[in-house]
Amino acid sequence: MCGRFARKSTQEVLADWFGVELEDMPWFAPTYNAAPQSTQPVVRVNRDSGSREFALMRWGLVPFWAKDPKFGYSTINARAEEAASKPAYREALKKRRCLVPADAFYEWQRTSEKNKQPYAIALKSGEPCALAGLWESWKPQEGPTLETFTILTTDPNELMQTIHDRMPVILAQRDYERWLEPEGESGGDPARPPVDLLRPYPAERMRAWQVSQRVGNVRNNDPELLEQAAPERLF
Repeated sequence: MCGRFARKSTQEVLADWFGVELEDMPWFAPTYNAAPQSTQPVVRVNRDSGSREFALMRWGLVPFWAKDPKFGYSTINARAEEAASKPAYREALKKRRCLVPADAFYEWQRTSEKNKQPYAIALKSGEPCALAGLWESWKPQEGPTLETFTILTTDPNELMQTIHDRMPVILAQRDYERWLEPEGESGGDPARPPVDLLRPYPAERMRAWQVSQRVGNVRNNDPELLEQAAPERLF
């Protein structure tokens, strides 16, 4: 699964990386410990202009048909191999795909029956990355519309196998356009979403290192969370 991630890149860096005009972005600060139910920026295609935009959404997908927003407590991740068939995700997979900007994600390796060691995992290049996501819009009987997202996960690559049995889907920059391609545009077929992109990212392009147990507390949100807490693992 993917239950925490860090986004340290500035808005200027992210605007350039994702091809969005800086002046059109909503304001958001870096986070070093993004947790479920927090509000985070995602990249999607604007329905009116057809261009990319940043939108602030809550982490934990609430489908449009849900009766209660608490539905999102159990939908922070969607298994890639099940997204096309599960009612909570299948319509979003066809029509509402997004990118979740991150610089690293955290995962816990079980070291004993009672202990787990947290790791940070990132690209070796040090560049930001995009986690494959889905988003939804939910309208309560009263109040504003709630927009939410989930992160897709897949089988682990060789690096992640030693830490956990799942990993988030990381998309190559060349695949952003295809993943975001809206229904019916540029040859996009909503009946055939680009599920072939939902695969493990190459292990040789990633690195993992041990971090402090402090990351387990969502109230901790500082750059030190990404600091190496023990000798880096060699892969």
